[in-house]
Amino acid sequence: MKEAAARIRINRLLEAAGWRFFADGKGPANIQLERSVTLKTQDIDSLGDDFEKVTKGFIDFFLLNEKGFPFIVLEAKAEGKNPLVGKEQARKYAKSENCRFVILSNGNLHYFWDLERGNPYIVTSFPTPGSATGYQKSVPNPGRLIEENVDDDYIVLTQRPNYASEAAWKNEAERPRFIDANCLRFLRVYQKKAISALQRAIKDGKDRFLFEMATGTGKTLTAAAVIKLFLRTGNAHRVLFLVDRLELEDQALKTFKRVLANDFKTVIYKENRDDWSKAEIVVTTVQSLLFNNKYQRLFSPTDFDLVISDEAHRSIGGNARAVFDYFIGYKLGLTATPRDYLKKFSKTNPTTKDPREFERRLLLDTYRTFGCADGQPTYRYSLLDGVKDGFLVNPTVVDARTGITTELLSEQGFVVAFKDDNGDDQTEAFKQREFEKRFFSDATNKLFCRTFLENALRDPVSGEIGKSIVFAVSQDHAAKLTQIFNLIADKMYPGKYQSDFAVQVTSRITDAQQFAINFTNNNLLGSANFVPSYKTSKARVCVTVGMMTTGYDCPDILNLGLFRPIFSPTDFIQIKGRGTRRHMFTDQLFDDALKAAVKEPRKTAFKLFDFFANCEYFEECYNYDQVLILPKPRSQGGGGGGGGEGPTVYAETYEHLGEDILASVKEEKIGYEGMKIDRMFFERFEDTVRQNDFIAASVEAGKWDRVIDYVNREVFDKPAEYYSLDKLRHAAAVDRRLTLREILEKIFGLIPGFKSKDELLEEEFAKFVADYKPTEAEAIPALKTYFKAYVSSDQVRHIIESGQLTDLATNPSFSTRDFKAVPAKYRKLIPEYVKDYVSLNQFVA
Repeated sequence: MKEAAARIRINRLLEAAGWRFFADGKGPANIQLERSVTLKTQDIDSLGDDFEKVTKGFIDFFLLNEKGFPFIVLEAKAEGKNPLVGKEQARKYAKSENCRFVILSNGNLHYFWDLERGNPYIVTSFPTPGSATGYQKSVPNPGRLIEENVDDDYIVLTQRPNYASEAAWKNEAERPRFIDANCLRFLRVYQKKAISALQRAIKDGKDRFLFEMATGTGKTLTAAAVIKLFLRTGNAHRVLFLVDRLELEDQALKTFKRVLANDFKTVIYKENRDDWSKAEIVVTTVQSLLFNNKYQRLFSPTDFDLVISDEAHRSIGGNARAVFDYFIGYKLGLTATPRDYLKKFSKTNPTTKDPREFERRLLLDTYRTFGCADGQPTYRYSLLDGVKDGFLVNPTVVDARTGITTELLSEQGFVVAFKDDNGDDQTEAFKQREFEKRFFSDATNKLFCRTFLENALRDPVSGEIGKSIVFAVSQDHAAKLTQIFNLIADKMYPGKYQSDFAVQVTSRITDAQQFAINFTNNNLLGSANFVPSYKTSKARVCVTVGMMTTGYDCPDILNLGLFRPIFSPTDFIQIKGRGTRRHMFTDQLFDDALKAAVKEPRKTAFKLFDFFANCEYFEECYNYDQVLILPKPRSQGGGGGGGGEGPTVYAETYEHLGEDILASVKEEKIGYEGMKIDRMFFERFEDTVRQNDFIAASVEAGKWDRVIDYVNREVFDKPAEYYSLDKLRHAAAVDRRLTLREILEKIFGLIPGFKSKDELLEEEFAKFVADYKPTEAEAIPALKTYFKAYVSSDQVRHIIESGQLTDLATNPSFSTRDFKAVPAKYRKLIPEYVKDYVSLNQFVA
């Protein structure tokens, strides 16, 4: 009865999808139904078990359109047969009835076939009449898609079609401000190459593509260009953009609205459940569609001609892949995760919970899903490509070792002889881990600081020590180093500093967070100490432990000091990342004559001072491919090797009172090949924070310093997750920089969402009003405009601070008229307030 079972299932599926249909065949019962009548199960059964064995061909279902004419041919096969065997017969029927679509089914396995597009595609349910009708409106033309010219202004022509004829664009001096004021998004060269690679793949007959692009390289903008390409050329009538987090959902919506709104409508599904079909771009989380199998109940396989999976290795993992594969049409995956990160995992236990094994399998599945089983994506643009193209800078590593650190780093360690409580001679070897914990050497700390200052990069404008961050072992160690730096600076620059050359920025220090903000804003303990017209912080070195490791952006950093050993890739990556951003130093110089004299105004490198061979460790010693094996419990009794030697005796601490000498200093500029830790680095995000009992309890208790320190040390960039603050910011869909605390507050429901730049500006202005209580009520709008412009625009701040107010006449965001509307006393008061109390860095996009 396999034939009867197949017919029953097909009939039920058609009824569930809402089709009107009839059976057009000359079977034993010679059934010919009216087109408006639904075929009943008993009618199908009357055809008998031998319904395929008829003299004039198979029995076919004709699905009717709204006018009652044949629209889709459904070729039915017995349950045990492959539906594809009826493919040519169905093609013949479809052409004879002028039908574009065919369904091949045996009741369990179904294929949807668009005769104008190519091959039959497996579907898990039948398309609805409305969906199929909408799908029919899209007439595929791969030739047009392949030949479409995608230039760097491809997106801009949607944003502002006549931009090239506008006066501000034609004026090269005004052009940068015109672009910024109108948020015009030009495609970069590598983004155009990605689209060209997709067009070539389509020419080769492919319909699945994968872009592997490093975080921060504009995957969403590239996706927007692909969406426009498909919609504009008529190869798609609607696009589904799948994400795996709510933050990414909002981010995608904002991006698509910002760049495509003039031509195409974008909606988030959950906010437009009743009219999402009126939009060309639908954004949703994959979890939303998975809930109660919503994707099957409420959507048809033909609702979308192009499906894009953001962060593809996550958004199609597990059951989510069912959502992705449910829809027919072209598929594009976006990922920042290179497949070749993990080379080895434990094969002895295939059910191991080693997170790297899970990740490897997920990545392999991702590449297979997008037709890249050979591991080669449709297009790749790596982190190191970004460095080569000038978007980031690599460090110059200064490997400096003293006599003492050389011994600490050696295989035997720094060996100390002492007598124990019984008067017996003992020895203990101290390793680098004990430095400033159990092993202390004032001479070594002084040598660190002196070597750092003698070899540090200088500021290209003022010639003073470039802005620097030094990472200490502990807060006590940070206090020691700060004092040493200030003593040395007094001798190097007599009269220039008053114990404010170096500043300790740790959690014990009052206003430490404000210090970090002021350092970024170039007014930490003063400004312009050497060149009056050059706005750079008076304090030149911040000594910290963990506060400025993650989530701290200061692009004009020129020197980083690793005054401690590091064993975690997390810490190493985060610390090194503080220096990789590019910077134009003359943007802070307000003297045109001096600007012309600066030989190298751009930041092209930074120095990473490494006193504990950390770079060597991560380049040569750290085992990225290590098979994770849990250590055996250590016996309580002590000694090594089971030789019965008894417990080991340890010296509690050791302070080296002698001198230390510089053993070696070696500089190595990191080339385009990058460090190994960069080559191996990749992103993987899982929502593990909520499940961490320590984090949850600390958040509930309001112990934020503990939470942030723990996340930085134990969560970020661990092999199980590979979180990083930059990646979380990228995923958050906010037009400014977020702090780690904000992200954690959002995760634990302490804030309803992330504030936009304007919402934050409103908050900051409200604080200003609360502090100064302006009595001129009619001037409040003008004050707010001035306040927002000064905070959010470098150009406005430069004009105000330089006094070149005539430049406001051509400023696109704050005009001369706006400035005149501000009462005189507030024209200086607001800038002074902003410098003292507002972190400008949080308003950077």
